[in-house]
Amino acid sequence: MTHWSSPAIGNMPSIQPADFRQAMRYLASGVAIVTTGTAGGRRGLTVSSVTSICMEPPCLLVGINAQSEAHDAILASGSFAINLLHSDQEDLALRFGGQEGVKGVHRFGTASWTQGVVNVPLLSNALCAIECVLYDHKIIGTHRIFIGRIVAARAGHGNPLINFQGALRTLPVAKFCAECR
Repeated sequence: MTHWSSPAIGNMPSIQPADFRQAMRYLASGVAIVTTGTAGGRRGLTVSSVTSICMEPPCLLVGINAQSEAHDAILASGSFAINLLHSDQEDLALRFGGQEGVKGVHRFGTASWTQGVVNVPLLSNALCAIECVLYDHKIIGTHRIFIGRIVAARAGHGNPLINFQGALRTLPVAKFCAECR
């Protein structure tokens, strides 16, 4: 694999994993469940590494550990959903993050799900559900970056669930008057 490197800094060592982890604790990020598959092949996991890329075509990026169940399932199906969680869904974030030891299709048992237009599981009461077809992907270290072209989205309501300093928190949304929108 080719990596870009400036001759002046090419030999500098990388930051240590513990230092990197500590630095990233200060990056507040939304919490989402990435889902793919149908019926007994449903797979999903909690992530906080979702980023918009561009408007034309509308794309986003998500990083997923290559050892996760969802990784191969996304490659096989060619589609996935990003289900952004609201503040009342911390239990789902923990369940899909592996905290309860539940794996595979069994992670889907405690919430209501529908199938989207590209036949991926959508959390019925997500803050926002975004459906993607796989546009591109690349392995970087232990993870694969998936770029999804967005084909459908639906918004819900509530305050977002965020990850900040290693804890799940909420970010209260300011209430505006109807005329101010």
